[in-house]
Amino acid sequence: MEWLTMDRWSPYAAGAGIGVLCCLTFLFSDKAIGCTTAFARTSAMIEWLLRGKKVLARPYYKKFPPVVDWEWMLVLGILLGSFLSAKSSGQFNLRWIPEMWALAHGPSLALRLWIAFVGGLFISLGARWAGGCTSGHGISGTLQLAVSSWIATVSFFIGGIATAYLVY
Repeated sequence: MEWLTMDRWSPYAAGAGIGVLCCLTFLFSDKAIGCTTAFARTSAMIEWLLRGKKVLARPYYKKFPPVVDWEWMLVLGILLGSFLSAKSSGQFNLRWIPEMWALAHGPSLALRLWIAFVGGLFISLGARWAGGCTSGHGISGTLQLAVSSWIATVSFFIGGIATAYLVY
């Protein structure tokens, strides 16, 4: 069980694990892995708290109702698993401003939060526009050899590399 406390896991072992997870989700749910729908469902749950059943009148939430499903639990599992992994490896620490960001853009917390918020908006809009996120297209879609997923995944990498050059 020593591998559970390692700082970094082999990308090949992690990739194989994700591949097994993909096969199991297809086998047991006949659906591909994806995360963005869980975020849409969460926004509907928040709106439900504020507006009640009126949220169900929205066409989007008729298609994606505010329920806790397996995709929602997958996102929760990713968060919990990441936390437990960081804690068990001794790598967990709370930092609002990463060192690399501070060197490039200074120590402003407000700027960091604003950029993170705007980036999150663009990522979520892009994921919904593309019909899936990096896990939906990059993992599940390419696994199925879907041309649209290969185009989306190549675009993720190009966009990520270009953004890294611009930001850092």
